Amino acid sequence: MIKAGVTGGIGSGKSVVSRLLEMSGLSVYRADDESKRLTETSPAIRSGLQALFGKDIYTDKGLDRKQLASRIFADEHLLGKVNAIIHPVVTEDFNEWTKSCQSNVCVMESAIIYEAGLEKNFDLVLTVFAPVALRLSRAMQRDNASEAEIIRRMNRQMPDELKRSRADYLVINDDRQALMPQIEQFITYLQKITDI
Repeated sequence: MIKAGVTGGIGSGKSVVSRLLEMSGLSVYRADDESKRLTETSPAIRSGLQALFGKDIYTDKGLDRKQLASRIFADEHLLGKVNAIIHPVVTEDFNEWTKSCQSNVCVMESAIIYEAGLEKNFDLVLTVFAPVALRLSRAMQRDNASEAEIIRRMNRQMPDELKRSRADYLVINDDRQALMPQIEQFITYLQKITDI
């Protein structure tokens, strides 16, 4: 079995690429969705976040995401501590998920594979690349957010050129190059290294 990561900056289109991989028969674990689930269900995450922020970080409705966001976006050190609580649980959950993965290539989609040091968990990492102006436009429209907010979020991620240089495979999502032929080429590449 091959464990592959799919990453890219905000607005790059990594979710679109992941859906195309899924349509091509690969199983995809969406780290953002699963981490939201785990912050509600994992005793380890709950106790870690409560130790860091106090009991009221959880309400009777679950994690107070607004309070958490306001605290961590104002303090880089707190963000690192939160990630150190959540990422190991997500990685463990992904590894458990791979045991029932329905394909020989199990994919994790995550925006912060490199930032969180998760690339060591994968046999290869596919990076989705798009020009910054296009990423900014897509993210502003998708999230109904201001340009300043999206730029702030972009600045918290690793620069694109560094991600590109570390990628094992690159998909360009610039609205000029068709995605599906690139996905088919990636599947062909995977077939050379495994029997999917």
